[in-house]
Amino acid sequence: MIRIGPNVNISSSGPGNEDWIESNMAESSSRTDSSTDVEPDDKNQKSGSGGVTGLDSSDKSKEKNPDQKTQRRLAQNREAARKSRLRKKAYVQQLENSRLKLTQLEQELQRARQQGIFMSSIRDQANAGNANGTLTFDAEYSRWLEEQSRHISELRTAVNAHAGDTELGTIMETVSAHFYGIFRMKGNAAKDDVFHILSGMWKTPAERCFLWIGGFRPSELLKLLMNHLEPLTEQQVNGLYNLQQSSHQAEDALAQGMDALQQSLAETLANGSSGTDGASGNVGNYMGQMAMAMGKLGTLEGFLRQADNLRQQTLQQMHRILTTRQSARALLLIHDYFSRLRALSSLWLARPRE
Repeated sequence: MIRIGPNVNISSSGPGNEDWIESNMAESSSRTDSSTDVEPDDKNQKSGSGGVTGLDSSDKSKEKNPDQKTQRRLAQNREAARKSRLRKKAYVQQLENSRLKLTQLEQELQRARQQGIFMSSIRDQANAGNANGTLTFDAEYSRWLEEQSRHISELRTAVNAHAGDTELGTIMETVSAHFYGIFRMKGNAAKDDVFHILSGMWKTPAERCFLWIGGFRPSELLKLLMNHLEPLTEQQVNGLYNLQQSSHQAEDALAQGMDALQQSLAETLANGSSGTDGASGNVGNYMGQMAMAMGKLGTLEGFLRQADNLRQQTLQQMHRILTTRQSARALLLIHDYFSRLRALSSLWLARPRE
């Protein structure tokens, strides 16, 4: 008998039993092997599964709790991105501002061109008008000189012939009326071109040396006459002296006004100029300056009118102080004085040049 296991007894008698026994032993052996043996790969698989699980949990912990260095790097990246967005926004705004400024400059340039064309047209028309006006005045002044010479010649003949006061008075009225006509002519011409009258371009070079606001100084003319009108009474001397002093004071007042006007005009043209914008600078400011300057230049005509009024009033008061014959002699002296200045200019221009 063969004992297999603790509870199984198998008899060895008989051939059939031997075959059954061998069959059962083989089956039992296979079951035992399958139940007790463990493959190495299975062990490794189990061990590996446990290790991977531990690593995954560690990585997740690190992801959930980044260190300070990483946080600082992230913050720096966010700050750099924010600054980049701000720079981009500022650049876009700068481009937009430049575009608007360029558009504005183009519009101002267009207006300046249009204004320049308009001003050029006005200037051409004004120059043509002024040229016509000055030419007309110069022609009228030449005719005035010729008529004045005829009137003076008639007056000189009467004085030399010892004509009576009545005859002299009649001639004197004609001569004086014609003499005062020059002031009216100058006033009309100043409306076209006041600079032509003030500069004395209608007079000879020698006369321009003694020019004062477009004419002669009344006080200087009286000083010359007082030395050649003797005999004069004491009352006449005092009257002429007082007239000379009052004329001189009026001349000083007008001269101060002219100086103030020139200073104001210079300041108006100088104000608002930075020195970097050129002659015109900003179109709006430039045109505003020119408008103010034009307004101030308009007062020049007033100064010329006041100066001519002073000249005419001085001559009229002189005639009231003097007798008819003395007044006639005074007119002859005035005419001869300016005639000699014109003759001196002609001689100077005709002098031989080396």
